[in-house]
Amino acid sequence: MALSNSGFVKITSPHTHGGNTTSRIMLLVILATVPGIIALTYFFGWGTLINIVLASFTALACEALILKIRKRPISFFLKDNSALLTAVLLGIALPPLAPWWVTVVAVSFAMIFAKHLYGGLGNNPFNPAMVGYALVLISFPVQMTTNWTVPYFMSGAETIPFTNSLSVIFSGTAGLSDAFTGATPLDTYKHLAKNETAVEILQNPLFSSDVAGAASGGSASNWFAGGWEFVNIAFLLGGLALLALRIFTWHIPLSLLAALGTCSVIFGWDADLYVPWSLHIFTGATMLGAFFIATDPVTASTTPLGKIIYGAGIGILIFVIRTWGAYPDAVAFAVLLMNFAAPLIDTYTQPRTYGHEKAKRGMPAKLDTSTTDSTSKEG
Repeated sequence: MALSNSGFVKITSPHTHGGNTTSRIMLLVILATVPGIIALTYFFGWGTLINIVLASFTALACEALILKIRKRPISFFLKDNSALLTAVLLGIALPPLAPWWVTVVAVSFAMIFAKHLYGGLGNNPFNPAMVGYALVLISFPVQMTTNWTVPYFMSGAETIPFTNSLSVIFSGTAGLSDAFTGATPLDTYKHLAKNETAVEILQNPLFSSDVAGAASGGSASNWFAGGWEFVNIAFLLGGLALLALRIFTWHIPLSLLAALGTCSVIFGWDADLYVPWSLHIFTGATMLGAFFIATDPVTASTTPLGKIIYGAGIGILIFVIRTWGAYPDAVAFAVLLMNFAAPLIDTYTQPRTYGHEKAKRGMPAKLDTSTTDSTSKEG
């Protein structure tokens, strides 16, 4: 700040700010996942919580190591909470009883290759958590598809004991995990639909919104998966809290859910052939993906129209991969594919700049260098 010759005070910009910092935003997103983590722990045991703790230590260690190699201030970058958020999202996304080394590989790859290889936070073109998840899903398909826990009321116990979860994760006690693990609802419905009708499929206790009824041996209740709908509602509440705090706008989550819901209604009207819309919306990682993964400010589209196109593209890809692809929950692949498209979407969806009559969209036109050179020579 200084006085000019005219006596006016010169103050550099910015003159006002919203008070948000990277560390605060990341911390708020982490706190918003707490309701979903509680629901996951209640219905599916301690595995998710153990994964999150293990992933957090691994992410912070990798972050510190790479920062030291890059000769960057370690404490400054660790405090931005970005590494911790990546760890939390991966801990939630991985199977609750996945072997410990799967978590370590996923988190290490996410931090070292998907984040720091591109220059660190703000420079990575792909969502680091989803890159790590996709790597282990492709590399270790058995561990990633056979270690999902069933709801506690299906295993005949209140929940998987904490010590048993530790034993399965760190020592691989297969016999113990067999009593508690099974396929996800989306995968189960998709495979059963090849030979059974919807009425027959829904007799499976996995498809029940009546937890108490399923626990007592009652019949399955309509078109939900026991426990999973409450997990998705919990993540929905956390996402709405972030929306209220203006951490992100409504464009991406709403367009994603609208596109996924529309596709599942149009193509899934016959529940004997396709997974019904209710399972697409309230099962798997749908709400986690819509509010916590697709809204990543670094890798998502940034223009208002671009966000709508970006979110809708993710929703359509989720449905396509779930329905006709080999992977039952396609959030990671859908997000990564749209990460590819985000820069191009932003290029062609720029809003009109204040003071201009038309929006400047598309790639800039190439200058005719020959004309410019001839003009300069004539001058």
